[in-house]
Amino acid sequence: MALPTVNVEDVRKALSNHLSKLGFEVYPLKIGWYNVVLPPSLHLSYPDDTLGAVVLSTPAMFEQAFLPFMESRGWKGVSADPIDQCVKHCINNTVSECFPGVKVDVSYDYEMLPSRKPKFLAQSAAHVAGAVYYYQRSDILDHPWGEKKMFGVCIHPRLGGWFAIRAMLVFVGSEVGSELQQTAPPDCVPTREDRIQLLEDFNLRWQDWSYRDIVPPVQTYSQKQRKYFSTPPAQRLDLLTDWGYLTGGEEDNTQEN
Repeated sequence: MALPTVNVEDVRKALSNHLSKLGFEVYPLKIGWYNVVLPPSLHLSYPDDTLGAVVLSTPAMFEQAFLPFMESRGWKGVSADPIDQCVKHCINNTVSECFPGVKVDVSYDYEMLPSRKPKFLAQSAAHVAGAVYYYQRSDILDHPWGEKKMFGVCIHPRLGGWFAIRAMLVFVGSEVGSELQQTAPPDCVPTREDRIQLLEDFNLRWQDWSYRDIVPPVQTYSQKQRKYFSTPPAQRLDLLTDWGYLTGGEEDNTQEN
């Protein structure tokens, strides 16, 4: 029996209608766009025209989705990484509600294969989907670093570095043709000097977050959100408790775990 299929505009509209109010952005792509920029060992095993979508979180996600999610959950079911748990909850609920009967494979940015390779390369996926530009040392002529390892980083044309790539959705059996055309991501850091500054800020001074402001952002993290992400992960549940978003007690948390 053939799987139900969907079209690009149905996916774009349904996902955006549900997720944008929670602080997420959605960018459709073809799986072939992703596979062509990566070695075969990292390819996703779907036909090239299979419809996919990359989901980003914006600064608004923290107040619009995460804090209400934590407040509604209390201690019940709180995991070691509540942000990941919230994102998974939002996306899984949206997929179940919008696409009943459609097989959708969802991979999250933190998930690994048994080989310890990531399920998908988030920055490459977001770049080929046209969402953000993935700046790497190969984008800089005569870079000054010699053989020194410099990791690449994605920059959003409106948000700078104030966003995160959260998930890749693959609509299994739904293949699209010319109705989905690839567009290049906006090159919002076009000069050599600024690209050098970006990669040095990201690799050498990432904790001061200066790389995020390489382009003037229309929105940044709130002070509460900055406090949360600056807090060591092991202490974040205590911080949420201090803020009043976790309403249970230590004993309840132990029992749930």
